[in-house]
Amino acid sequence: MPDTLLIIEDEALLGSELARFFRKRNWDVSLARDLKEAEQYLCQQSIDPLVVLSDMNLPDGNALDFLETIKPKIGSSEWVFATGYGSVADSVRAVRLGAYDFIEKPCDPERLNLLIEGAGRSARAQRRLQQQTEAENSRYSLDALIGNSLVTSNLRQMIKQMANVPFSSLIISGETGTGKGLIARILHYTGSRAQAPLIEINCAALPRELLESELFGYEAGAFTGAKKRHRGLFEQAHTGTLFLDEIGEMDLDLQTKLLKAVEDLRIRRLGSETEIAIDVQIIAATNLDLIQKVEQGQFRSDLYHRLNVMSLRVPSLKERKQDLEQLVPLFIADSNRKSAKNVRHISQQAWEMIKNYSWPGNIRELSNVLERCVLLASDEQLPEQWLQLSNPSPSSDSYYNPNNGIFLPLDGSLSLQDIEKFVIQEVLNRTDENVTAAARMLGTTRETLRYRVQKYNLRCKS
Repeated sequence: MPDTLLIIEDEALLGSELARFFRKRNWDVSLARDLKEAEQYLCQQSIDPLVVLSDMNLPDGNALDFLETIKPKIGSSEWVFATGYGSVADSVRAVRLGAYDFIEKPCDPERLNLLIEGAGRSARAQRRLQQQTEAENSRYSLDALIGNSLVTSNLRQMIKQMANVPFSSLIISGETGTGKGLIARILHYTGSRAQAPLIEINCAALPRELLESELFGYEAGAFTGAKKRHRGLFEQAHTGTLFLDEIGEMDLDLQTKLLKAVEDLRIRRLGSETEIAIDVQIIAATNLDLIQKVEQGQFRSDLYHRLNVMSLRVPSLKERKQDLEQLVPLFIADSNRKSAKNVRHISQQAWEMIKNYSWPGNIRELSNVLERCVLLASDEQLPEQWLQLSNPSPSSDSYYNPNNGIFLPLDGSLSLQDIEKFVIQEVLNRTDENVTAAARMLGTTRETLRYRVQKYNLRCKS
C-alpha cells in the first residue's frame, strides 16, 4: 500500500506536475490549493499523510502558522517547505516547529525526491517508535489493576480521577507487595505526562550520599570519582514523573534538600553554582506510617504535607480476597508462558488453601508461590503440595483461640455499632491502649482508628 503525500501548492501547473511526479514513484498523492483545503484533507477527510510538502506563502495564510495550529490535531507527519523567497527567520522557525527540511524554489526534481524519501523514512521511524511506546503504555492501563472486589473497584475509580488532573505530588501507601509501583505506573501512563519519561528510584536501596548524587546529579570534579557531568533523576524526569519508592527510608538531611526541590521546582547539581528549572510530577510510595514517623521526628512534617497533595492507600490482599478469582489464573498463565508449562486445573482443596491463607506478602507473595507451583508441576494440575502455605489462616482453629480472637454474642443483644465499639475497645485493652499497635492488629490505618476512638469516646494513649 503506497504511503500518502499531501502537497499544498497554489500554483496549479506546479502542483499538478509535482503530483504526477510523485505518483510515478508510488506515492498516494493528495493535492490542496490552499490552507483551507489542506485543513479539510487533514481533519475532515481524515487522511494521515506520511509527508507534507508545502509552499510557504499561500493565498489564505502562512504555512508555518498553519503548521503551528494544526500539528497538535494530526498524527506524526514530516513537513517539507518549499518557497521561492524564503528567509533565514523562516528557516529557523520551520526547524523550531519540527519541520524536516526547508528548500528554495526552483529545485531539482531528483533532489526533491531524495528529500521526500528521507522525510518518509524519518516519519516511519517516528511512527514505529510511537507504536512501541503506546504498546508499552497499554500494559499500564486501568485494566492492569485486576479485580472485581469493592475495594479494588473504588481504587480503580480514584486512580482514574487522579490521572485526569495535573497533580504536583502524591503519596501512595500500603503494605509491602501490594502493587504500589504498578499504581504509580498506571497514574503516569494514563495521565497527561504519558509521553514524557517515568523515572523510578528506591530510596531504601542507596546510601545517603549516592542517593543525593543520583537525584540531583553532579558536575565533573564534584567529588572523588566524578570524572564527568551527570544529569540527576530530577533532570531526567523533566516534563514527566519521578517515582520515589520507599520515601520513608530517606535520610532527614536529604529530605530538606528534596523539600526545596519540590517546592521551588529548581535543583542544583553537586559542585555547581547554578540552579536548573525542572517540571516534574512527584509520586512517592511507602509501606510505613509517615504520620507516625513525623511524630517520632524521623520524617519532616513540611515535606510530608508538601508531598501529600493527594494520597492513595493500596489495600492488602486479605482485604480483597474476592480478587483471587481473577489474580490466580492470571499469575498461573504468566508462569506458564515463562516456563513453557500448561497448568490449567486447580483442585478444590488448593482453592481452599489459597483463599484461607492470610497472604502477609500480598500480591508479590501470591505471584511467587504460584510461579513455584507451576515450575514444579508435572502435569496440568496445580500441585497443592508446593503451595506450602504454613501460616495460620483466619479460618483455622487458632483464630478462635481466646488469646487470639474475640468472643461476640450473636443473640441480638448487640447492634452492629455496639460490636464495632466493643471490638475496638477490646483490641485497645490488649495493646495497652496503643493506637498504632491496635490499628495494625485491626488491619486499618492509624487515622481511621483515631476517628473511631473519638466517635465512640474510647480510652487510648495520645
